[in-house]
Order: sequence, then C-alpha cells, then structure tokens
Amino acid sequence: MTTSRPVSIAVAPNGGRKNHADHPALPMTPTELAHVASLCLNAGACMIHVHVRDPDGRHLLDADAYRAALGAIAETVGDSLVVQITSESLGIYAPPRQMQVIREVRPEAVSLALRELLPDARGEIEFSAFLEWLRRENVMPQFILYSPNEAVRLVELQARGVVPFEKLSVLYVLGRYATGHTSNPADLLPFLSEAMPRFEHWSTCAFGDQEAACVLVGALLGGNIRVGFENNLLLPNGQIADGNEELVGVAREGIRRLGYRPSTAAELRTEWGFR
Repeated sequence: MTTSRPVSIAVAPNGGRKNHADHPALPMTPTELAHVASLCLNAGACMIHVHVRDPDGRHLLDADAYRAALGAIAETVGDSLVVQITSESLGIYAPPRQMQVIREVRPEAVSLALRELLPDARGEIEFSAFLEWLRRENVMPQFILYSPNEAVRLVELQARGVVPFEKLSVLYVLGRYATGHTSNPADLLPFLSEAMPRFEHWSTCAFGDQEAACVLVGALLGGNIRVGFENNLLLPNGQIADGNEELVGVAREGIRRLGYRPSTAAELRTEWGFR
C-alpha cells in the first residue's frame, strides 16, 4: 500500500489590489486576516500568503503592520499555518525598501518577485547579500515567476552563487493581473517543457474561474497549489465564492479525488528545509 503524496495548499486571501468593494469577505485588517486564516486552515490550507494595508486600505509594506497581522494570525491558529508575507511593490516601493521591511519583520517565509527585486544585473550584489541574510536567519523565500524566461534566469543566478540556496521554491503565475483575464491550464506547459529547469518545490496560481483546473493540473504534474481572492473570486461554476475557504475547499477535494492529500504546515516546513 502506497502513501498518497502530500500537496501543499496555500491561500492568498487578499493581495494588494482588491478591497471590500470587490468582496465583503476579503480580509483587510489583522482581525479579518486571522479569521480567514482559521477558516482556511480548517478547509485544508497549510500556508497563508499575507498582504497588509494602510488605514485607507491601500497596499503597504510596513514592519509594524506586518507584526500586527502576524501576531493576530499566530494568536488564532498558532503554528498550524506557515505564514508567508509579500515583498510585492505594486509600483510603490523600490527594492531597497522591499528588502529592508523583510529584515525588520524577519518572517517565517517571504515571496520574492525576481523581476521586481532584481530587474537587471546592477543590483546583484545587494540582492545576493539580502538572500544570504534570509538563509542565515532561516527565512524561507519563494520566488514568484511570471514567465519561463524568469525561471531560466533564476537557475543561472543560482549557478553563479547570486542565489545562495541549494533548494528553491517557486510559484508559477499563469496569466496576468488584468480585468476579466482568465488563465488556462495550458498556460503551465511552457514552464514544464523538457528544456526548462526543475525545482524542488513548485506551486501554481491562476486567475479566473479556471483557477481550480489550473492548480489541479499542476498537482497532477508534481506541483503544489495556491488559490485565493488575491487572483480569483470565482468558483469553477462561475459563481462568486462566499469566502477564501471555499476556494481552498475546492482544491482540497480536487487533490483527494486525484489520490493525494493536503500537506500540513509541519510537512511543508520539512520539505522547505526549516530548521
């Protein structure tokens, strides 16, 4: 009898663009984030990807705001979820500020968009020093890749020692932020072609009502899953989900039907090499 493969389900419940006008259950405050974290944990998630907002609801990179959100989540779910914060700029922050906030917060995990933090070779020294700090402090990075070319670039940086991690976790973003955009499972294929690099841990996220189809195809091909209101509000039938937990539940039931099971936070930490 074989043991079913664990598949990690991450929830990205808010992002930096949407607000309550887009969906009343989209979490904006630490209390709302903690409530959604609990619901999504019960639905099958093992990780939450966190954005924080300023008092007017706008995207924010701020250490105190992150500490408040992380504290509220920890008080509600303990260590039952890996909590990953974003370094996303949304066109507001430059790389030095993005990296400084992460140093100030020292989170368990962080997402890093390669195209934002290292737009060209001129920033390699600073970026490499930042990654070395993450490695020493045991902060797990996940690299956000929007195109296959970025995956090739990441491996090249790793080979030259700019990226000082032996094992890499990446997120393949299928599609783009655009009104009405819907991703397609075939969007994953260029990332997984024979000529492309392979990563120890990779996940998929997608936009629109084919989100579940996209991430489940990724799971079938050996990957992991990220779903949530950051990229998508819709169930597979096109109806608006009542909450992030519904999207997590769809992913959970999908992988179970495929013969897999949801990872726990402890399993994800082990897979990522947390000490």
